[in-house]
Amino acid sequence: MTMANEADEREPRAGQAAPDFELPTDTGEPVSLGGLRGRKVVVFFYPKDDTSGCTNEAIGFTEARAGFDVAGAEIVGISPDSAKSHARFRQKHDLGVTLGADEDKTVAEAYGVWVEKSMYGRKYMGVERSTFLIGPDGRIARVWRKVSVPGHVDEVLAAARAL
Repeated sequence: MTMANEADEREPRAGQAAPDFELPTDTGEPVSLGGLRGRKVVVFFYPKDDTSGCTNEAIGFTEARAGFDVAGAEIVGISPDSAKSHARFRQKHDLGVTLGADEDKTVAEAYGVWVEKSMYGRKYMGVERSTFLIGPDGRIARVWRKVSVPGHVDEVLAAARAL
């Protein structure tokens, strides 16, 4: 078995209990998966505040917020940025989603999204853009990995409505 296969086996999958977390947020109030139990939760992991893809994704989830509310789903964005960085990001783009600060990357690691990446031949560790739809029972209903932003929010909203 290769190391990649071993890592794949540790990644949370649909049907499994979602790893619990509690993180500081841009509002100063912590967010925890356990605290959202009984509701559907969309957890989207993104690499960095105020970069083009991440901004478009966060704005997309914000614009679709009413649809997620009707579907009974909370939205939590998580990146390794600080709560202070999240507060600036929220204010600059008038974001309407909760932003969790995973500065030590423990939540990203628990969800298998803290991975080795490569850009211009340089290897580094970073967040793989991924989204998890978690049911009211705390189990993962759907996983999207290596997310491409265009159309993604609509796909997640359709899945949340169907759950």
